[in-house]
Amino acid sequence: MKHYINKKNLSVLLFSVVSIAARAADANTNAVTRLPDVVVTAQKTPQSEQALPVGLTTVTRATIEDANITSVKEAAIYAPNTFINQFTARAVSNPFFRGIGGSPLNPGVTTFIDGVPQLNNYSSSQELLDVDQVEFVRGPQGALFGRNTAGGLINITSRRPSDVTTGWIDGQYGNYNFRDVRGGLSGPIVDGRSGFSMAAGFSARDGYTKNDATGHNVDNRSAGFGKGQLLFQPSDKLQIRLILSGEADNDGDYALGDLGYIRAHPHHVNRNFEGFNHRDLVSATMIAAYSGEAVDFTSITGGGWWRNEGLTDLDYGPFAPFTHQNTEQQNQFTQEFRIANAKDKPIGLGNNLDLNWQTGVSVFTQDYRQSVSNFFGITQLTSARLNDWGMGLYGQGKLTAWEKLDITAGLRFDYENKSAKLTGTGAPFQKLGDDFAVASPQMSVAYRYNSNQVSYVSVARGYKAGGFNQSSPPGGAEFGTERSWNYELGHKSLWLDGKVATRVAFYYIDWKNLQLNQPNPLAPGSFYIANAGAAHSEGLELEAKYRPSRHLEMFGSFGYDNARFNSSARSSGAAVGGNRLPYAPEITANVGAELSWQVCKEATVYFRGAVTVTGNFAYDPSNAQSQSAYSLVDFRAGVRTKHWFVEGWADNAFDTHYVPIAIPYPPFAASGYIGESGDPVTFGLRGGLSF
Repeated sequence: MKHYINKKNLSVLLFSVVSIAARAADANTNAVTRLPDVVVTAQKTPQSEQALPVGLTTVTRATIEDANITSVKEAAIYAPNTFINQFTARAVSNPFFRGIGGSPLNPGVTTFIDGVPQLNNYSSSQELLDVDQVEFVRGPQGALFGRNTAGGLINITSRRPSDVTTGWIDGQYGNYNFRDVRGGLSGPIVDGRSGFSMAAGFSARDGYTKNDATGHNVDNRSAGFGKGQLLFQPSDKLQIRLILSGEADNDGDYALGDLGYIRAHPHHVNRNFEGFNHRDLVSATMIAAYSGEAVDFTSITGGGWWRNEGLTDLDYGPFAPFTHQNTEQQNQFTQEFRIANAKDKPIGLGNNLDLNWQTGVSVFTQDYRQSVSNFFGITQLTSARLNDWGMGLYGQGKLTAWEKLDITAGLRFDYENKSAKLTGTGAPFQKLGDDFAVASPQMSVAYRYNSNQVSYVSVARGYKAGGFNQSSPPGGAEFGTERSWNYELGHKSLWLDGKVATRVAFYYIDWKNLQLNQPNPLAPGSFYIANAGAAHSEGLELEAKYRPSRHLEMFGSFGYDNARFNSSARSSGAAVGGNRLPYAPEITANVGAELSWQVCKEATVYFRGAVTVTGNFAYDPSNAQSQSAYSLVDFRAGVRTKHWFVEGWADNAFDTHYVPIAIPYPPFAASGYIGESGDPVTFGLRGGLSF
């Protein structure tokens, strides 16, 4: 199995980088430009990415288009100490930042789409259609965003409707019968007062995994998706934006099989049953923003619905036709009102002393329902209805002295009320309820030596409320609150007249009452949350970009994370003290470059190459099975003009074999675990038109 870092892969990439850099230097010695200043909403109000005292990686629209990023998982490779745990059936996707993760129902990293939190991770892994940028904010964000941001958050913002009429369409075709087409149209309705945008797409492929028992492919994919927006600007001070999006996924089965078997036979399983996984989701958002002389006001209203239905093998092996059928759905509603000082108009408190502030209130409600049917000679039925509502009140102030020193402090109070109705074959009906409340503080001090150099130190508290499991072993229906403290020291720099940007951060995290998502031994295919005790994590993050000319950009990131259980921690009744936390790679790294050169007045040729390294990580708290370090190499090259482009691409170009996800699964799995092979080498052609 090829899963170690391949020296050939690294040498090929380094050779490519050196070669293209040399050509660019020869051809474009006078074409020097600065790296663009990226504006983010990682702290709710628009601010420069370079100035914020947080660990933050922004994948901009330029990178999304240049690398053809269509999912959060593809964008995450640029963020150090970030790992997305995702099945081939795309509905289930759990992000881990600095070792902090969670279950779909109680995530440790929450995804926000246009300011609306996705309260369950089943709705977070959507196609990135008409997206402006994706921000990976690492470290607790509870002081502003509240619940379930103990590890950080993923902030996705849609592209605003254009001031002029524009349109685009692109399509691609690749191996495994991969086909993808998407397009959009945007422009004004009434100049300066209203606008619109619409985008839609379809993507499908055959399965990567063959079932040796039947000869069929298991994990085929198919999805249709769309987004529409309306923008109204009744006056220069007021803007109202309506966003409606939806997605329908008709995927094949999970590509799960015995871990020992798939390691010996990558992209092969041996099962006597093949099922499906279908997900539908719809979301609607209204953003109203008023810019006053002294105060800015923002309202974000969000509603969402999703439903997921799956039928799969229960034993994932060549045994009797045992099956697992699971249907889940959820409705959610969120509302936030926020006021802040007017943009670029802080309160003057005296000579060389200014105060920027913001405060707000948010409410949410969610209704989750699940029905599970397991057949293994007899039929085992379970059902659950979980209701959750809550509110949060927050405030943050930033005191700036002498235009060099920023002292920021924030505090949020959250209250939640949770209830559950649980039924199951052979188990008594349970009606449970509980309240949770917490105060989440945050403080940071940042010092700007000059406009290009800033150092910061911060401390913040993370929080995940307790709650109830859909199904669990006896006595495990309820789990307790998880809390953490994050201490961070960082420095952000610009060098060589803004052509080089570097960032470094050191952090330490202390967890109490850590929540772990683990398989239910009495209900195969089901999972429950249990508290494991205490844990800690310390690490390092490095990021760098270099743009010596408008024709060349080089980028890289590196993360080291040592996330381990404390000595007293226990999981499933067993001592796990000193073990690594699951899905917390020791090393994450990415390095690459993009080169373009103008071959004639109308056309530009370009090349992009990148290698991503993922260090060893454990699959579960026991650390009995793990994935060794591996590297993936991606290439794309093509030609573009003002109105069209065509390119070829290859992902995992050297066909590295790896297993990114595995689950303890006794007694059915011979190795004790089931897992899925990572994506194989894929390649194809892509082209597009725009006006």
